[in-house]
Parts: sequence; structure tokens; C-alpha cells
Amino acid sequence: MLFLLFQLGEERYVLDTASVAEVLPLVGMRPIPHAPPGLAGVFSWRGTPLPAIDLAQLILGRPARRRLSTRLILVDYPAEAGGPTRLGLIAEGVTETVRLDPADFTDAGPAVDAAPYLGPVANDGRGLVQRFELRHLLPTTWRGLLSAPEAARALEC
Repeated sequence: MLFLLFQLGEERYVLDTASVAEVLPLVGMRPIPHAPPGLAGVFSWRGTPLPAIDLAQLILGRPARRRLSTRLILVDYPAEAGGPTRLGLIAEGVTETVRLDPADFTDAGPAVDAAPYLGPVANDGRGLVQRFELRHLLPTTWRGLLSAPEAARALEC
């Protein structure tokens, strides 16, 4: 199975490429006033406004470092109603993909309620990588913020 490798701080994570539509350079964003921390803003992708989530801000409490390897990962976030929602994830150290067998992943130990997106771990030969469970990333209170009409209104502000 193919995974996209990225970093949060010094730790490495993988995301199943089946949910990745595209990997882009980091583009300019329009901030959304009064948005919760982690909601970096809105950007235009092929003429469509999409929300962007800064994973470092959301998870580590600091903005992603602006480096050449910091990328915008376009994903189809699994929404409950109406199918997936396309959005961007800002992540550091997005430089490669890695093939891992799903059977190589094992439970990482105690589950942390505040981090349901942390999945099992595997060793890729360079150390441990943790599977990132996209469907558990965002708080339920954000679901209305991610709809296309809401993003379009944010661009009109």
C-alpha cells in the first residue's frame, strides 16, 4: 500500500494516498477572521475556494514552518453527508512516498482521546512512522466550516 510521508515537528507520519488528490506547493491563503486555531484560511484551487488546515497549528499549537518541503496536501475528507469534502492540509517534510504492508502496522499503545487521528505504527527501516487517520482529524464542531458555500463566503469578506 502506498503512503505519503510527512512530519509534525520531529515525528514522521503517513497518510494513505487513496485519500490524496494532489500535493501542491504552499500557496497564499486568505485568513478567515475568528477561525479556530488550525484553520489556516481559504485558498483557490482551479477557481474553487477550499479551506486549509495547518496540521502543525492544530496538533502542535504552532504554525507550520515555511520550508521548501512544506506542502499543501489536497485530500478528500470523509464527511458524513453528501460525500467527501475536498480540503488542503498544510504539512511539513512532505518529500516522499513509502510502500508499507497494512499488516506491518501495530497498535501504538494507549489511545489518547484528544488525538483520535493517531493510528497504528510501523517500522519503515528508518524508524517508526505512525498512520494518520484522516477521518478522525477534525472536531465535529468544524464540519459546517468546511462546506464549499462557507468557504466561498469567507473569500467574499
